[in-house]
Amino acid sequence: MNKTLMTGLLCAGLLSACASSNPDSKYDFKSDSPKTKAGLEVPPDLSLPSQQDRYPLPSSTSALAQQQAAAQPGKPAGQAILQQTANASLERAGSQRWVSVQNKSPAELWPLLKAFWQDNGFVIQNEDPEIGYMETDWAENRAKLGAGAIRNMLETVGLGSVMSTPERDRFRIRIEKSATGTDVFFSHRGMYEIYINEAKEETRWQPRPTDPELEAVFLERFMVRLGVDEKVAAQSRTQVASAAPASKARLADGVIQLDDSFERAWRRVGLVLEHNGLTITDRDRSLGVYFVSPAEDEAKAKEKEGGGFWSSLAFWRDNTKPADDARASLRVQLTAAGERQVRIDIRPEGNTPLPAKQKEQLLQKMAAELN
Repeated sequence: MNKTLMTGLLCAGLLSACASSNPDSKYDFKSDSPKTKAGLEVPPDLSLPSQQDRYPLPSSTSALAQQQAAAQPGKPAGQAILQQTANASLERAGSQRWVSVQNKSPAELWPLLKAFWQDNGFVIQNEDPEIGYMETDWAENRAKLGAGAIRNMLETVGLGSVMSTPERDRFRIRIEKSATGTDVFFSHRGMYEIYINEAKEETRWQPRPTDPELEAVFLERFMVRLGVDEKVAAQSRTQVASAAPASKARLADGVIQLDDSFERAWRRVGLVLEHNGLTITDRDRSLGVYFVSPAEDEAKAKEKEGGGFWSSLAFWRDNTKPADDARASLRVQLTAAGERQVRIDIRPEGNTPLPAKQKEQLLQKMAAELN
């Protein structure tokens, strides 16, 4: 590389760094393998994605708008998508947030959600439209590398991957039909890389705490994608952040007693389960039941740390299942016990009892987040 080219690249990098003043530039995610959809090499739970396209995905948001405009003759494409989906609000209970979209079915929002996450630098690794579940691949927040001249220069010449952060993030997306439309939930999961020997020759990826604020950022972005004005969406996040604390949850007689309506409790418990390393495999709102299994990556990481609650729960076996599918399956039961009180219990599926110690520890984790 000659001296003139080097000087030009450095100048371009410095100008780019000075121009980045938008607070939203703190988040710039990019999957390591956006085209092949192969998982990251380092987090422990990645496997080849299983894609199901029951809801067709338009090639872009503009394509989706054109499809909607075709169904409404006389309206511009951009106006069609705005008028049909702008009625959305950000809801909160404690540290939990979700978007409530009025007069829209899960099937109508599904392709928009897929396009939204892909446009934000993520790959959809798994999805199941029948239960309204989607999961992204691991991605890196490239904004944490800064907007310096060196980074910009390397990316300009195709060497951006030389620089990397020790963190990865992924999201679980869940949508559910409500009485007035559809509720949309984003659940964050994070991993960070640590050295495991003094020579700093080997590293290990392990879970880090969920980030409610990061979830709120993407919920706000999704509201804007739905057609909500950016300033209105930002004000909603600020107002929700200062909302009153959530209803109280306490342990009593081996169950959680939650002072809240069944409708709100149902939404909140779903987020709590995902935040605590459990995968929702099925649900039946009419019966008040979530069917869950421990997320394998959480359990494996904790196993490497020396065992404990997650490893013992995740590798507790259901002897009624085949040997190759014997991972724990749990039933989380919500029962209304009055207008504003809900009982939450955890039971095993099959005939293998759930050890009392593991049940109590999981209930304590859930109750702590519900408060």
